[in-house]
Amino acid sequence: MAEELKSSRMRSLTRAARESSDADVPQTFRANVSFTSPAVYIYTSGTTGLPKAAVITQTRLLAALAVLASNGVTDTDVIYVTLPLYHTAGFLVGFMGSVETGSTIILRRKFSASQFWDECRTHEVTVIQYIGEVLRYLCNTPKSDRDKEHGVRLAIGNGLRPDVWREFLQRFGHIEVREFYASTEGNLGFVNYVGKIGAVGRVSWLHKKLFPYALIQYDTERDEPVRNSRGLCVEVPKGQTGLLVSRITGLAPFVGYAQNEAQTEKKRLRDVFKSGDLYFNSGDLLKIDHDNFIYFQDRVGDTFRWKGENVATTEVSDIISALEFVQEANVYGVRVPGHEGRIGMAALKLMEGMEFDRTETFNHVCRFLPGYARPRFIRIQSSMDVTGTFKQLKFRLVEAGFNPSMTSDPLYFLCERERTYVSLTPSVYRQIVSHAIKL
Repeated sequence: MAEELKSSRMRSLTRAARESSDADVPQTFRANVSFTSPAVYIYTSGTTGLPKAAVITQTRLLAALAVLASNGVTDTDVIYVTLPLYHTAGFLVGFMGSVETGSTIILRRKFSASQFWDECRTHEVTVIQYIGEVLRYLCNTPKSDRDKEHGVRLAIGNGLRPDVWREFLQRFGHIEVREFYASTEGNLGFVNYVGKIGAVGRVSWLHKKLFPYALIQYDTERDEPVRNSRGLCVEVPKGQTGLLVSRITGLAPFVGYAQNEAQTEKKRLRDVFKSGDLYFNSGDLLKIDHDNFIYFQDRVGDTFRWKGENVATTEVSDIISALEFVQEANVYGVRVPGHEGRIGMAALKLMEGMEFDRTETFNHVCRFLPGYARPRFIRIQSSMDVTGTFKQLKFRLVEAGFNPSMTSDPLYFLCERERTYVSLTPSVYRQIVSHAIKL
């Protein structure tokens, strides 16, 4: 750590440590702190709408600190972290984990695919942290004779697609990939220690005994778990996709969201396998194969994931609905071949007698939404499909996606070059699918 810093907004940790007292920290400073006390608040959009402050307790913080150490990281390692520190993985696993292991950490303000490997060589990096998109960006860079010239031995993260996983290993050499599954507010996690491509972990008898969980049948159209004649949930057999739920216990608590009991309650699932039991609803669809490997499949609810970020559709819908010519907006995520996650799309019902202003819509979403949350596709509908309780239906819209051949409704595409929404013609569609147009 440097003693003299160029920025007046930073303090030298070395100087602060040297000037601090050698005496023990007074117990009164931590008299009211216990393992269940809040350690940090991390905002997450979760799967139930707007961003919420997830409460990370001292126990949860200590558990996160063990991720690097349990994957063989020691004080001899150099960790390269390009993820934002407001991100659970970047802060708890990457930054705090390196402090706990005593390893050297290289922090980068913003991820750069073009400079990634050069900086790994310069700083003699041995461990890298990723979300799925990071490794895909690296695979999309121009190939080089130096691709395998580095000291990286371990990559740890989540959201890695199997095809990118294979390409990454083939191109950049033998690197142990430790894919894991977890959520900011969740009470359960998996780690793929054996390197099975595509898996997030494997069923362990002891792990399941300590942290009971199950995959249950889920009705994606009704957006709720399937229940039998007794009102209880139904576990899916191996090989089928189901909603991950994990029992809330003293060992696996669910603290919830700060000052938001309504959203906290939405993540609690009651009467799952017997009357009175209580489970955490992960909002994620997973699958367990016949070899007991666990695979992440998709997310349910109102949230989709694009560019490594969760996007709350209700928030996007509220922004778009502020346009004077929009009567109603139904926002959802659609898949694009060759891309991780789902990209934003909005079905709009216009005010009677008004037209869709493509340029104003472009300027509006760019002004109020970050790049990953802007709906890249717009569909104009004469009416909205809703349930009997007036809940918007997304299932058929998601199935149709942005393919012009799947609907007679007008479709538009957010074109950054022209700074407006342009008509989504079959030609534009083919260019997007073939990656001639970059998203």
